[in-house]
Amino acid sequence: MEKRLLSNIHLVTICAILLFTRAKSFVESSSSSSSSHSNNTVTRCIAGERSALVDFKASISDPANLLSSWKADDCCKWKGVHCSSRNNHVVKLDLPGHGCDYNDVDMMMQVLGGNISSSLLGLQHLQYLNLSCNEFYGVQIPEFLGSLHKLRYIDLSRSTFSGRIPPQLGNLSNLRYLNLGWADYTYSMDITWLARLTSLEQLDLSGTNLSTIVQWLPVVSMLPSLKVLRLSDCNLRTDSSSHQISNLTSLETLDLSYNFFNTSITPNWFWGLTSLKYLDISWNGLYGQFPDEIGNMTSIVRLDLQMNNLVGMISSNLQNLCSLEKFYARGNNISGSITEFFLRLPSCSWNKLTYMSLPSNNLTGSLPTKLKPLSNLTGIILGSNKLTGPVPLWIGELTKLTELDLSNNNLEGFINEGHLSGLESLEKLWLSNNSIALVLNSTWVPPSNLTDIGLRSCLLGPKFPLWLRWLTRLDNLDISNTSISDKVPDWFWVVASTVRTLNIRHNQIIGSLPSTMEHMKATAIDLSSNQFNGPIPKLPISLSELDLSRNNLVGPLPSDFGAPSLTRLILFDNSISGTIPSSLCKLRLLLLLDISENKLTGQIPDCAAITSETNITSMSINNLSLRNNNLSGEFPSFLQDCPQLSFLDLAHNNFVGTLPTWIGDKLPYLAFLRLRSNKFYGRIPEELTQIVNLQYLDLSYNNMTGIIPKSIVNIKGMILMQDYDDSFHRAFRYGESIIGPGDMITYTENFTVVTKGQERLYTGEIIYMVNLDLSYNNLIGDIPEEIGSLVELKNLNLSWNTFSGKIPANIGALAQVESLDLSHNELSGGIPASLSTLTSLSHLNLSYNNLTGEVPSGNQLQTLEDPESIYIGNPGLCGSPLSQECSQPEPTPATVEHHEDLNDVVLFFIAMGSGYVMGLWVVFCTFLFQRKWRVKWYSICDGWYDRVYVQVAVTWASWTRKKCAEAESDH
Repeated sequence: MEKRLLSNIHLVTICAILLFTRAKSFVESSSSSSSSHSNNTVTRCIAGERSALVDFKASISDPANLLSSWKADDCCKWKGVHCSSRNNHVVKLDLPGHGCDYNDVDMMMQVLGGNISSSLLGLQHLQYLNLSCNEFYGVQIPEFLGSLHKLRYIDLSRSTFSGRIPPQLGNLSNLRYLNLGWADYTYSMDITWLARLTSLEQLDLSGTNLSTIVQWLPVVSMLPSLKVLRLSDCNLRTDSSSHQISNLTSLETLDLSYNFFNTSITPNWFWGLTSLKYLDISWNGLYGQFPDEIGNMTSIVRLDLQMNNLVGMISSNLQNLCSLEKFYARGNNISGSITEFFLRLPSCSWNKLTYMSLPSNNLTGSLPTKLKPLSNLTGIILGSNKLTGPVPLWIGELTKLTELDLSNNNLEGFINEGHLSGLESLEKLWLSNNSIALVLNSTWVPPSNLTDIGLRSCLLGPKFPLWLRWLTRLDNLDISNTSISDKVPDWFWVVASTVRTLNIRHNQIIGSLPSTMEHMKATAIDLSSNQFNGPIPKLPISLSELDLSRNNLVGPLPSDFGAPSLTRLILFDNSISGTIPSSLCKLRLLLLLDISENKLTGQIPDCAAITSETNITSMSINNLSLRNNNLSGEFPSFLQDCPQLSFLDLAHNNFVGTLPTWIGDKLPYLAFLRLRSNKFYGRIPEELTQIVNLQYLDLSYNNMTGIIPKSIVNIKGMILMQDYDDSFHRAFRYGESIIGPGDMITYTENFTVVTKGQERLYTGEIIYMVNLDLSYNNLIGDIPEEIGSLVELKNLNLSWNTFSGKIPANIGALAQVESLDLSHNELSGGIPASLSTLTSLSHLNLSYNNLTGEVPSGNQLQTLEDPESIYIGNPGLCGSPLSQECSQPEPTPATVEHHEDLNDVVLFFIAMGSGYVMGLWVVFCTFLFQRKWRVKWYSICDGWYDRVYVQVAVTWASWTRKKCAEAESDH
């Protein structure tokens, strides 16, 4: 017993010693390992995988040096590289760029590019790959990714890939997440490979061209684990099985927006997906009554039906949507009472509903006077409806509200502190275009989080609203047309220094622009139609759009505009003097420049020297208006570097010289050309008629000579009806700057056109005017018949020239012409009868020519006012409506030729009569001396007489008997 006990003691002792030794060894090993790591003497990175990553880095471009850490020995410590803690293999490559940071231009430049090396095949344990928001322009999604079989996550979205999506991706049976959305130029002719990704839970192919794929729904229905499906803007066609119930029973998110199916909203397969939490079918042209099937989707959290053609009232089935949090139905034709809509909101989700958006519909009536317990609402968007009445006080009780849009309705009444004081979280307030007066105490402090304010056409004035001074986070401010007639306070420019868009136009605000304007952060500023005075200071460096028109600004234009990204500069109707500075040539992104109706003098600078300095060969401008100044010099040569120009107005200046021959070659998109009231001379260059889109040409009040070129028939803009969405009309749609719902900085071209005998003001509708005005020049020759081919002309004015010859006979082909003026020329001959067929004609002037003959009659010509003035100065004209009647033609004296013709007629009739008499006499003498012939002829005549007599008698008897029988049967 003692021996056994002793033996056990020895055994325990030995075990203790062994355990102590192993523990000591482990501690020393751990210490050594820690020391080695601290001294960077041991790496976890596997050599082959490090080499693969180095080759990958070598193949891509990295201008922002995002991969600067890819130098150390341990690749597991490189930025974006993650290794397994178990076997040290690279399992995650997370390298998203910043190309999606659209609000920060500098950040957007921090991206990767170039090519993606196949060296990534060395990362066979890779499970996660994220290269989103980079810029791989023109690079196809690599096919070799299909060989990385352990991949579970792929995100290549918004990285500007192009080409075909490789079907080899179907080999990735472990894939759970695949996002190829918005790669810009990718397409797929076949998506059957998707059916092999049986583990896929999230799929995003948004922006991919799938237009050739008809049976897309059966393919995605074979993914039983799919929870998220995004196929927005894929050019999908309506699936042949779209009315069948899908097998996507696990689907929670479905985005089919921007596919424009243009089909009925019911029936559709997605209404059977009762597990859906997020449904986006916006921008699809779906039509029909508001669907009752919505009531079956009891799990729905967010429902987006925007920009379709739904009609009728909101379905009462909304009461079943107990999980509903966000509801979007903008841009439909939903009607009914807004109060009824509130009553139909699901009472079971009152505490869940956070956002409702129904702008641009036909909702009517007043907002309810009492609030349901919707205390969690963060957004109410009801702009652009037909709401009436006051804004209810319960709005102020929504303490979580961040966004309120009631703009573009017919609301009225007052808004005071009671409506706004409780909205401590409010960030966006849009009340524009209502009849609302804001009655706020000068000591009232607005919500500190306000970033967007739209109060256009509300009543704020006449004093400048003092509560604006407390706003320190403003991003967008619109207080235009709010009846403010006050001097702008100094503190306002401090508040405005941080805004992105500022609109205070159409007020009576007095003051000068701040000298510190260049330090503002604005991208769009509209101060037009006020009473600002003084000079224009240097502009903010980030500014892209500026409208200072209709003010009292004086002094020269700034020598340095200071805004290199400026796209729209609108300064018309001021008193700006001096010359146009050469710094204007540096604004290479400028699309619109209107400095008309000022006091500018001198010549337009030649931008060629500046172009050579900047190595930029062309400017972007497409609308240039310099009219009503005192500018001089020849036709601006810098326009040769403006190939996109579509609108040019140099009217009412002192330009001289001939029109350049390069105009047709260098300005191919020119649609509107106004050069009236200058000193241009010489012929109308035939090269001008090469501009096929030209629809408005005004060369009046110059010294042009020569003839109208017959090649004018080449101007298709005056022959064919224009599509006013074509590219050459983009001069009137410059990418408007949004300030708030329904609000934007806009520019509308406006000038007077001499038509119908008077000057008429045209604004935006000028794009529909097809005009040819060559009046008050020294043009000669005939009016070419080719002018009758310009069938889309609405105004043709060739008056006050020295045209001769006749009015073209085909003038009646100008079916659209409303005003025709050919007065004060040397035209001769008659008025073409075709003129009376012009049913659109409302003004005609043919006075002071040498026209002769009768005025043609016609319904349209009889309706013209003051008909006498139309034809005055043409003494050779006669007939209605003139008082001078046309005389009857006098008998023409007989001539020798007339007598000869008469003798021929007489001789013809004498010969014919003689022949007739001689023929009868021969027959008579034959019957007289030949008895047999005479007897034979008489016997033939008697036989014919007997046959006819018998036939008539028999027919008469038969008809009589028939009538008698019918009479007896009737009785």
